[in-house]
Amino acid sequence: MATRALSFDSVAELYDTSRPDYPPSLFDAVEEAGGRPLAGSRVLDVGAGTGIATRLLLARGARVTAVEPGPGMAGRLHSVLPAVPLVRAIGDALPFADASADFITYAQSWHWTDRPRAFGEAMRVLRPGGALALFWNVSDHSVPWIAAQDARLRAHGGDGGHGIHGAREQGPLLPDDVHREERRVAWTRTVPLDAHLDNFATHSVFRVLGESATAAFLAAERAELLKVFPDGVVEESYVTDLAVARRPA
Repeated sequence: MATRALSFDSVAELYDTSRPDYPPSLFDAVEEAGGRPLAGSRVLDVGAGTGIATRLLLARGARVTAVEPGPGMAGRLHSVLPAVPLVRAIGDALPFADASADFITYAQSWHWTDRPRAFGEAMRVLRPGGALALFWNVSDHSVPWIAAQDARLRAHGGDGGHGIHGAREQGPLLPDDVHREERRVAWTRTVPLDAHLDNFATHSVFRVLGESATAAFLAAERAELLKVFPDGVVEESYVTDLAVARRPA
């Protein structure tokens, strides 16, 4: 698990430029479920990676501290967001005072934690009434070409499940007795075929499989996708899954 969690370090720049961001309606849902606006709130963005969600939280007016263990990812984040406080740490042991944050966010990263420990840390660091927000972009498998691609991915790497689906296969997202609100936000983006394939190359399953196996899959996938998108422009469809748990007031 630790090896896969840090495997993104070698492709930090590609990760930053090719991974999808998040729709504005997601942050509307975070505010609604969290019971307060992001503007002016102190937010810890844990597993911040290269700062994809960090940038969007800043745009909502949040006071964000990024938390990221990987040196490559943290280096990229600091280069693009030099004014943002950055702490090298993991969610299982947050180096922050009790009751010091309004929101703790995990964008595409909660599944890399020891969840009971990370949840306990989040509840310690959140202020009473503060909110832990977990969210993942997941390809929309109701779209036929995406379902077919997922089948190819599973056949090649034996690991099509990632993000929230992979996390749920490992066990409950949150303790069973914890009240949570869950939302799903559907959205799309249009990207060049090369950008779509670059995004795939940053996923942990390929970082572990190695360069040769990755190159073979991407070459075959390019040929398959050109049958669907002959103009070389891919319309990606996502569902962003959100789970929010609040510390009792």
